Parts: sequence; C-alpha cells; structure tokens
Amino acid sequence: MAKTRTEDDTFDENILDVDVTEEMETSFLEYAYSVIYSRALPDARDGLKPVQRRILYAMDEMGIRPERSHVKCARVVGQVMGVLHPHGDTAIYDALVRMAQPWSVRLPLMDGHGNFGSLDAGPAAMRYTEVRMAPAARAMTAGLDEDTVDFKPNYDGKETEPAVMPAAFPNLLVNGATGIAVGMATNIAPHNLVEVVAALKQLLVTPTMELDELMRFLPGPDLPTGGKIIGLDGVRDAYATGRGSFKVRATARIEKVTPRRQGIVVTELPYMIGPEKIIEQIKKAVGEKKLSGIADVKDLTDLAHGTRLVIEVKNGINPEALLEQLYRVTKLEDTFAINAVALVEGQPRTMTLIEMLQVYLDHRIEVTLRRTRFQLAKATDRLHLVRGLMIAIADIDDVIAIIRSSEDANEARTRLIGAFNLDEIQANWILDMQLRRLTKYSTIELEKEAAELNERIAGLREILDDDAILRSVLTGELDDVVKQFGTPRRTILLASSGQVSQTAQPLEVPDDPCWVLLSGTGLVARMEGDSALPTTGPRSAHDVIVSAIHTSAHAEFGVLTNRGRLVRCRAIELPTVPPTANAPALQGGSPASELWLLEPGETPLGMTRLGPEAAGLAIGTRRGVVKRVAPEYLSKDAWDVIRLDDGDEVVGAVELRDPNLHLAFITTDAQLLHFPASTVRPQGRAGGGMSGIKLAPGASVMWFGAVDPAADELATVSGASTSLPGTEVGAAKVTAMLHYPAKGRATGGVRCHRFLKGEDVLIAAGIGRSPVIASAASGSPVELPPTTDRRDGSGLPVSQPVTSLAGRGSGRTAASADVSPEGIGTVPQDDATAAPREPDQAPLL
Repeated sequence: MAKTRTEDDTFDENILDVDVTEEMETSFLEYAYSVIYSRALPDARDGLKPVQRRILYAMDEMGIRPERSHVKCARVVGQVMGVLHPHGDTAIYDALVRMAQPWSVRLPLMDGHGNFGSLDAGPAAMRYTEVRMAPAARAMTAGLDEDTVDFKPNYDGKETEPAVMPAAFPNLLVNGATGIAVGMATNIAPHNLVEVVAALKQLLVTPTMELDELMRFLPGPDLPTGGKIIGLDGVRDAYATGRGSFKVRATARIEKVTPRRQGIVVTELPYMIGPEKIIEQIKKAVGEKKLSGIADVKDLTDLAHGTRLVIEVKNGINPEALLEQLYRVTKLEDTFAINAVALVEGQPRTMTLIEMLQVYLDHRIEVTLRRTRFQLAKATDRLHLVRGLMIAIADIDDVIAIIRSSEDANEARTRLIGAFNLDEIQANWILDMQLRRLTKYSTIELEKEAAELNERIAGLREILDDDAILRSVLTGELDDVVKQFGTPRRTILLASSGQVSQTAQPLEVPDDPCWVLLSGTGLVARMEGDSALPTTGPRSAHDVIVSAIHTSAHAEFGVLTNRGRLVRCRAIELPTVPPTANAPALQGGSPASELWLLEPGETPLGMTRLGPEAAGLAIGTRRGVVKRVAPEYLSKDAWDVIRLDDGDEVVGAVELRDPNLHLAFITTDAQLLHFPASTVRPQGRAGGGMSGIKLAPGASVMWFGAVDPAADELATVSGASTSLPGTEVGAAKVTAMLHYPAKGRATGGVRCHRFLKGEDVLIAAGIGRSPVIASAASGSPVELPPTTDRRDGSGLPVSQPVTSLAGRGSGRTAASADVSPEGIGTVPQDDATAAPREPDQAPLL
C-alpha cells in the first residue's frame, strides 16, 4: 500500500495487489539460495564453508600466524564481521571455536588459548579467549599471493576475498563437515590424513581405479575421539553413493577399580558424545529400571590422561553383560549417518568418495598450474631486468654520461633506450639503480642470478608442458603435508555387524560352585566348576597354585597373610578364568595387592573358608612358634589370628580338620620335626602360640604344614647362603617321611639333609604326597632325583633352580627359602583325577 501526501494534508491510497504464493516462492528461494551458497554447505575443493574461509583469510591478512603471539578472539571476530561476513558475531565465533577443538576436527586449523569448551560445555566468551592460526591453516592459505585462486568482491564491494582456498590438503575429507541448509544437509566424517593422501596418490596414478581397490588405502573414517567403527558395509555404501551409516562404539575395558569391585572404564567415546551426556543417560536408565548392577559412575577425565569414565559394577554382576546393556541403552554406541553434500562448481551435489577425491585433485592441479604460471612470469620479468642491468654495468661510463647530460629523467630514459637497445622497463630500472651496485662484484652476482633464473624458468616450463612432471610435483607436495601433519589412526575398524549376541551372558552371576585359586606369583582368580581341580597336563608360567579352596561364587573366604591377619574376601570379587583340562592357568588373574586391603610389605600366604564350613587353623612362624586357632568368624574386614613378636612372621598354615594329623617344621639348617597336632592346645585369637621347634643359633623355620608320616615324602634342596636368591641350582634329595621318627614338641627334631662342601643351608623344602614334584620360577617342572632311604644323606644336582616343591594331588604344600612369602607353599599339583574330596586337612597354604 502506497500513500501520497497532498496540499491539504490528506493522503491518497495506492494499493498494489501481490500474489502471496509468488511472493513466498520468490522470498523462500532467495533465502534458500543464501543459506545454501553463503552459509551452510562447504565447497568440495577446500572443504570450507564461507565463514570458515573468511576467518582464515582475515587472520592471514592480519598476520596472526603460528609464529606470532595469540590475539583476542573478539578482535578476529570483529574484523571478519566488519569486512567479510555480516551475519553476526555468534556464528563467526562458533565456527572459529570448532576449528580449534581437537575433538571436533581431525586436524585443527586454529591454535586456541583459553577455555574453548568441551564435549559437554561451550567455550568462554570471545573476550576471554585467544587464538592464532595453526600450522595446518597456513597450508590451507599458502599461495594466496601467487594468483592460485580467484578473488571476488566482499559484501559491500570495497574489499575482495578468495572464492576458494588453495588447500594444500583435502580438508573436506580430513576434517569432515556438517551443516543444515534449506531442504538439504551435509554430514561428512573426518578421515586420517595419511590414508587420504595415499588414496589421492593412487588415484593420480590410476584415474580409473575402482572403489574396492581404493578402500585398501582409505578403509574408513578416522574420528578425532577414537572409538571403534562396527561394520564396514555402511561405510562402503557411503563411499559408493554419498549416503550411508555406520555404528561407532566406545572403547571400554573391564578393570579392578577398587580392591573389591570391578568396573567398566571408558577411555574413548563415540564422535561428539561427551561423558556428562553418558552419565545423564545412565542415571536416567537406572531410574527407569532399564539398567541394574551399577554402583557408581565417575567422570575422571582430565587434560593429562584424557577421557576416563569409570562405571563401578556391583558385586555379583557380570561386567561383560552389563557393558552389552550399556551399548543398547546409552550413547556408548551411536550411529553416524554420512550425507556427503558439497558445492561443486557452485551447485550442491551428493558426492561419492572418488568424486570428492577427484574434485580436490582437479583443484590442486589448477592451483599448481596457476602458481607455476605466476612464478614463471615473475622469473621471466626478473631475468629481463637482470639482463638490462648487466648491459648498463658493462657500459657504465656511457650510461652515467648520458644521464648527466640529459635535461630530465624522460630525456635520459629516451636516450638510454636508443643507445643500448633497452625497453622502457629496463631503462626505468637502470635510472633507479643505486650507486652501490656499480661494483665488479655486482656483475658477478647478476651473472649468477641470471643463470639461476634461466634454470628455474626451464623447470617451471617443464611443469607446464609435461603432465607427468606436474603430477609428480603434486605428489611431492602431498608427501610433504603428510610428513608435517600426518598422525596414526585413532579409530579401530571392525568388519563385524556389531549385533549383540542373542546368547549373551546373564547379568547376575549365579551362586554356582567354584574354585578360588592363588598362584605363586600372587595372582588370584575364580574358576567356575564343581569338578575336581584340574592338575594334569603341562605347566607354564603362573600355573603353580599356592592355595586352592572349593566354595561358591557368592561365598566369603579368608586370606591369611604373613602378618598373622585373616582378611575377609568374597569370591564374586575375583576375576574369572576358564576351566581347563590342564593345570589351572592364572594369566587372567589379578595381583592380590589390587584385590585385598593389604598393608605395605604384607603378602598373602593362603586361603581358608569362613562361616559354617570353617575349620580350626594350625599356624607356624619363622621363629618356631606353633598355634592352633579355634574356628571363629568376626564381622570385620580383617582380624588377627596370632600375636607375633617383633621380627617374627607366619610362614605356613593349614585348615586342621583332623586333629590326629602331625604338624611339621623344616628349618634352614636341615632339621625336621613332626609331632601330633593333638599335643598343641587350641588358643584364642589373642594368644601368641607355644614353642613348636627348638632352633639352633642363626637358623629359622622355612616350612610348616600338616603331614601324613605314612604316605608323604620329604624333598629338600641344599645350597650356599651366600648365593643370590633364585640363582643357586643346588642339590636335591627325596626321602619317604616314614624314615623320620616323630619327636616331642619344642625339641630340635632330626637332621634331614647332609650338606656337602660349599653348602650350608636349605634353599627349598617341602612335604607332600608321593611322588613330590618341583618347579622353577617360570612354572616349568624340574626333575628330582629318585627317592632314597638315607634320611640324612646328601643331595644330587638338579637342572635349574627350584622355587617350589609339592606332592602330587596331596593338597599339602611346600616352601622355598629363596622366594617371597607369596611364593611359599606353591602347589603345582599334577595328578588328581578323582572327584573332589574333602581332605583331612584342606589346603590353606
């Protein structure tokens, strides 16, 4: 509606009828055009949106380069908004921040200083943060001053800006792109620069290469946050058609997060997913009863260690099954949809992988040709001037005479052109020449420069004339970019579909029978099963069992330490190892120090059952003290079972289910004493025990346990006390226990091994069911000599140092004087094939 004012202050109305449909179509198309071409979609050549390109150009013009200091982001945003991009400071700052975030782009183009946000939080205001160009940004802008790309007017026509960047690397694929336009959107995943360049080089050599062959060099995206891509079929679809999707899964592992609790530790998250979002989803799922078994969730992410999200698992819950549930109900597994839309020759196009690579190659070839022509023109012009200078210096006296005799510069220029056959450019250069160039050395310099220019011009013309040389130059430049910015792949590619198995493990661990195992190297594990403990077959490292008790998954048991403490534990807290027909292998176990609350210098010696199945304990110490402890269960995490004198420690213990058994001591000076267990009066926990064996000066107890004098054998290994522990091979002897008479408690016992010359101590000893076997520190068996009837005879050399001795399937254990207490009593049982039995004394050590 138009109104016109008349002389009598009245208005004449002029109403124009407009078709609303046509007006809406026109306005919508103009708006859509503006969003598509000026804001949302990247150019396929440099992979940049207009705002990103303008930020890089403005910073390059301002000199905010990597070698310079940081400047306020507000200064950059103001320059870009005032000269190149009149769309608001928020959009400009958001684009600048994203180019600086290493979790958003694979190769950051900005070097930010300050709070640039996180996956869960936005950045600080632009007045607080600082920025400068990253080295990769210089590679994007290199060559702008060499006529490599076209320039166009800015929004008000007062300045110019590049229509595209020279782009020394394929930014569209390396950093990806995301944007929402009108009626279309783009979402391109980041890739590894090394792999993208390898694919480009192959495409340069073989332009007709098929996609499957090309994917050998570029197998899939490489996300900045790592993780795992599950299933490559969707990746291939995206590469073949421009559209496709794939699953991204977090990197997680099962760890012992507390001494008594397992947890799921997440170290890499899916692309653009933050830990706070995962925590929020977990809490919501727990509240809605979609998840169970989670005790706590902690975000321990920091700048020093990176992403670390700890999900503590309740006891009795299978962490592997819980992790499968987390993948289903949270963003620990996410879907990334590729929609490769970019501008090609000013038109939006859905592009395949080969098309994206080819468009970039065509762009770089054009950039290289334009740069070469520019450099050729500059070199040719310089050579032209050098030749004029050489002429002038050769006849410098005549040149000076002409200049001095001329009325003005115009006359001098005209006379020089006529006298020396120069052109106007050369004549002007001679007139501007400084007097210091009038030396003999200047002539030499000019001749050298002329030769170099001739050589450079020839090389530049070869690039323009020979396509093979042009492509080799392009290949060399790509290799230089890889050397400068290439990094290893972060994302793992898995070809499987990623579907959760329908036969997944149950979430809650049932209270089934199991074996709890403690190895000679201090590893602890739980082995499911109700059958006999597997002991046959070859042994390897960590297969030597110190203690084994048969219990159930949810039952409690006690761990006896060398400090005389009984620590209460639960079987469900232990890592599981699979049952095997051979000797139990504890490579999947965890160190005892990580599972149980032990004091410094405290080591576990063995295990015993608690509750109704508990039996009395028989304990022997290094100073020869023996104690019987009546069964007792306390509501504590740990309690003392013997009062130790200063400097004393426990060396062995057994669950004493049959008081008619004998208790035996072996000392370092080769004395053996065994006596009926009934001669030891039971004491309470506070008792300090009673004298078990009388020790000679300098001697100490190295082995204690329960024995059957009629069926067991004694094995001893002698050596020198001056040898380093674990290095003495020694001499071994095996004798039946029936040759050693029982003696009274608190006596010195009888000699069980005669020392040869150079021997003065036992380095290993043990009593067990016949035949006794030995093992080395590696777990490998050591062959012992045949059994002898001489109870105090000397030993025979063995093949390697012995660290543990035990009877086959006896359940009783042996000790080594040259290993740590956690290695005392190692049982490499090797011959139990019967059903599980309840021995007279269950093995505690």
